[in-house]
Amino acid sequence: MRVKNKIAILTDTNSGLSPGQADAHGVELVPMPVMLNGETFFEHQTITQEDFFIQLGQGASVKTSQPAPYTLLEAWERLLEKHEQVIYIPMSSGLSGSYETAAAMAQEYEGRVYPVNNHRISVTLRQSVLEARYFADLGKSAEEIVRYLEEDGLNSSIYLAVNTLEYLKRSGRVTPAGAAIGTVLNIKPVLQIQGGKLDAYRKVRGMHAAMHEIIEALKLDRETRFADQKVAIRAAYSGDPEIGETWRNELQAAFPDLLIEKDPLSVSIACHTGDGALGVGITQDIWQ
Repeated sequence: MRVKNKIAILTDTNSGLSPGQADAHGVELVPMPVMLNGETFFEHQTITQEDFFIQLGQGASVKTSQPAPYTLLEAWERLLEKHEQVIYIPMSSGLSGSYETAAAMAQEYEGRVYPVNNHRISVTLRQSVLEARYFADLGKSAEEIVRYLEEDGLNSSIYLAVNTLEYLKRSGRVTPAGAAIGTVLNIKPVLQIQGGKLDAYRKVRGMHAAMHEIIEALKLDRETRFADQKVAIRAAYSGDPEIGETWRNELQAAFPDLLIEKDPLSVSIACHTGDGALGVGITQDIWQ
């Protein structure tokens, strides 16, 4: 029997939420698929972060895909047995076809399933998912929550520095020649996700310079785009947790008035960044 006026919040593991975190916040997760040497694994179900990076270090070929339609349909049907409506928040439509696929399938549910084009991924998507849960618990309607998420989605930035250009080369983001020159010169591209699309932001030499460039970009965002808002800044990393903690500490020193927390990048994102990537997201913080 469904619980009246109860809204389920569903996202995918690109949000950076672990199953334990999702359960603690009352959020449902769809595992993202990742293919290693042609074999499909599902994040947090059939592959761990540790196993992924071991195989990556051994030279495994990697590939990602959006969740299969039947996976979404099974999740929606299961949730609608206990809830009146489902709000599904996948990664940005600018980076994946997940939203378009979900939107097409949701038409059959006649207003009971609401896919959201939130223009976010990773730590900024995480913020949106938890806001959706918060507003649903306050009794906001699905329509109100979706409208807020889609209007506020662009009010965020992600900055990302990769330690290797190999995986950007494989995905076509840089040419093989550019990757070779970049490796020789120790060039680290700083990338930006704003408005749901991945763009080049700066090119620097070395990860220390990349960290400095990201921190300066965050300070500029805070002084301009977020000048009249309270903000949340959250770190992300791929691979070694100690590197992630060092990065978190750098951010905490740069923004002592904020509590900086961190998450590992999801396996499906790490397929494109490789090991040793450092990222950060800045969003409005409705809870401060």
